[in-house]
Amino acid sequence: MKKLMLASVGFVLLASGSALAHDSTGCGLGSMAWRGQSGMLPQLLAVTTNGLFGSQTFGISTGTSGCDPNGRITGGTQKMFLTFLENNMEQFAFDASRGEGETLVAVAGILNVPVEKVATVSKEHFNEIFSSQNVEVVAVAEEVLTLLNLQVA
Repeated sequence: MKKLMLASVGFVLLASGSALAHDSTGCGLGSMAWRGQSGMLPQLLAVTTNGLFGSQTFGISTGTSGCDPNGRITGGTQKMFLTFLENNMEQFAFDASRGEGETLVAVAGILNVPVEKVATVSKEHFNEIFSSQNVEVVAVAEEVLTLLNLQVA
């Protein structure tokens, strides 16, 4: 019995090791169930749920549960951009429609792109970026990144 309990504690510690960092649970059922909550406990619950149900693997394979099967939004600058959009989507949409605002300045800073470029692209391509009223954050992030890269080329 003690071995089983020790193994369980070890599993939880291993599964939750990466959950101690900010926004480290990734995608999956657990991440969706505790989305918007902060602190170590919700992150531990999210990562444990993901691990127990294998929902991240399934989500990445099928493109469900908030996962991107193409893996285009990953660490670094793109991850910061995605995290920013997750927390500021409504205001970003408002600012993008006008081609001005604080969120556009923030996006320009995160992506290291001139503010004027972000403002122009977001206003001129608003309907492409926000292709529907219920567009997913990942889709918005990908479209903005694609449009900005096309502008650079």
